Amino acid sequence: MTAASLDSPPQSDHQRLAMAALIFGALAIGAAPIFVRLSQTGPAATGFWRLVFALPILIALSVRREGGMGRASAANLTAGLMFALDLACWHYGIRFTSVANATVLPNLTPVLVTLAAWFLFKEKPRGVFLVGLAVAVAGAVVMALANAGVGAVGTRPHLGDALSISTAVWYGLYFVAVRQARASQSATRVMAWSSLAGAPVLLIVALVLGERIIPADPMLWGPLAALGLVHVLGQGSIAWALGRLPTATAALVVLVQPVAAALLAYAVFGEAMTPIQTLGGGLALAGVVIAQWKGRAAPTEAADS
Repeated sequence: MTAASLDSPPQSDHQRLAMAALIFGALAIGAAPIFVRLSQTGPAATGFWRLVFALPILIALSVRREGGMGRASAANLTAGLMFALDLACWHYGIRFTSVANATVLPNLTPVLVTLAAWFLFKEKPRGVFLVGLAVAVAGAVVMALANAGVGAVGTRPHLGDALSISTAVWYGLYFVAVRQARASQSATRVMAWSSLAGAPVLLIVALVLGERIIPADPMLWGPLAALGLVHVLGQGSIAWALGRLPTATAALVVLVQPVAAALLAYAVFGEAMTPIQTLGGGLALAGVVIAQWKGRAAPTEAADS
């Protein structure tokens, strides 16, 4: 399957259902930062338990629907590694900065993916992409500066913002790996194998950094179990939809995630976004939309590359 065919409009009659699944998945993942904040284990350890609690469900679904897990592919293992790095950086970002910043900044993923295609594969974007890039970066800078002022949310907002931005890189690579894996495997198998590959990586990171692995109070297992359920419902829906929608379309639709996360953070933690943060977040998301709307390479350029 060529790169051009991966980005071609899906011909399946289930496109609307795939779009609905994608939106549902993004909304479910929007609740994840809340449970990360409520958990009392280390950030990487929280990611480890998220995958551990999700694995029994994913394995059971694989056995019931397809008779087993099948064999792991290189794309499965790559997706697991990228998702582990994504969770480790993102969970630390959630602990160090505001929930709004930690969910908006990683959504620079589509812009970074297009930039990588430009420099690595010579897929030159159109001029409007550069406009969108400038708007997105400006918005990210505004959010970071606003979060560094007096009364900023988070213990180390600068570091949290930087980790949140780095998450965009790992999440972009995860998207590409999942899209490749979905070309030959079901969403359930892709999720099961990527979770099985990512869990040990997160546990090693947690041990190396000296994190708390086991919650001090048995009642605190609740947020970790909820994260496992969010992982199955959220990432599972997105993985399923990625097999039926272009990657770029999926990357744009999941922008509803930071909106849901910001509203929940306000309701649960009282994290109200300042007007400047709201402006920065709006600019960052608008820049991503502009960059991907008509900023991708022309069809002939994409075919040539």
